[in-house]
Formats: sequence, C-alpha cells, structure tokens
Amino acid sequence: MEIRMDFLNWLDHETSMKILGCLQDPPDLVRVSSVSRSWRHFVIANGLCKQLCLRMFPHFRRVYCVIEPTCGIEKALEVGRSKFVEWETLKREHKAYAFLAQGCLLFPFKECILDAISASSTDDYPVESIRNTLLQGDHSEGRPSYWSSKGQHDIAVPETLVYKLAADICVITEINIQPFQAYFQRDSPIYSAISVRFCMGHPKCPMGDPLGEPLDDTADDKFIWTYSSPEFPMAQV
Repeated sequence: MEIRMDFLNWLDHETSMKILGCLQDPPDLVRVSSVSRSWRHFVIANGLCKQLCLRMFPHFRRVYCVIEPTCGIEKALEVGRSKFVEWETLKREHKAYAFLAQGCLLFPFKECILDAISASSTDDYPVESIRNTLLQGDHSEGRPSYWSSKGQHDIAVPETLVYKLAADICVITEINIQPFQAYFQRDSPIYSAISVRFCMGHPKCPMGDPLGEPLDDTADDKFIWTYSSPEFPMAQV
C-alpha cells in the first residue's frame, strides 16, 4: 500500500515559507500551487506569487489593488471584510501577479538611457563622473560609484544632468533616482537633491555618435526643451 505524505503538514509555517521562497521562477510557483489543494491554499494564502513578482519588479509596489471586470470594487465593499472576500482577493492577486511576472519576463523592460551627454559640473572627474549614474548600485570596480557636482554658494542655482535616449521615440513610464548614501562617512549621510525636474527635448544641431566623454556644461544653449515637468520634492531620508 502506497503512503503519501504532504511535507507542508510536517513543517512549521516559517520553514515552508523559506523553502518555497527559494523559487525564483513564477511558473515554478504556479506548478507548486497545482500539486494539491493544501499546496494551492498555502501559496495563495501567503501571497507567494505576489511576493515573487514584487521582488523581481519592485516598481509594481505602487499597484493599489487588483480588480477583475466581473468583480468590481463596489461589490467587494458591499459584502464587507468577510473571509470570503479576503480569499477571493487573494485568489485574484495570485492569478494576476503570476501572469504579470511571466509577461514581464517575456517582454522585459528596457533602459531608455543610452549614454551620458553632460553634467553642469563635476567635483572630481572622472572619479565622480556622470557616467557613474548609468551603473546599477553604488559600487564599481571596488570603490564607491556616484556623481557629485562642484556645488554652488546659492542653493537656488540648479545642477543639471543631460542624457541621450536609446531611440528617437521612447515611451517613458517611470524614472527612478537613487540618492547616494556615503556609507564610508560618519553616520552614513544621504546626499539628496532638494527637488528634481525632468525635461525632454532634442539638440539644436546633430550630435556625434559615439558621444565621447561627457562634458561639464549646462547644455541649455545646445538643446530645445519641448517638455518640462513640475518640480518634484525629494524625500530627505
């Protein structure tokens, strides 16, 4: 007689979460949820597909809720915070984030920035060059990687960074800025701009390709800006 045992019944919750948390591929979690009813319940109840999707694509953390066309938010509000509504919400999120993660893997997001053109000033070139902002993370070749301006006596004077986009037409859905945290200084201060503004435009004259080394230049007299965003304050944390 064959005896079948479900290891989820023999392990505590934390251990099971650690084991399933090692899965890095969304289809693997979907397969796990199809093993048995108990495994499906565990994956959905703990939002494992959602957690994996948000680890892989952090920008989806801004998603407020998942709504299906057949289940509007008004219906959910009428029923109230019942166990049934909570479970239905978890099932929708499981399905939506599984499809979302898989779709993003098939059609990955691409960086729109091709190269750095200029910075208004650079304190210590090339160690603190604008090119450092093209790299992921705050380390490169065993040393801190960041851009730093020479600074101004008047804090109202803006600093500018100019980049070339990857194509003549780009669909920009999100702009991420990571202020540098000087972990090698006392108390690890964060050097952050007071506010930022984004401008889109094109050069007045054709630019060479490749661009060569980025220059210290405001570049305002070399470009026509067709769009300027509002000024966005940056959190000083």
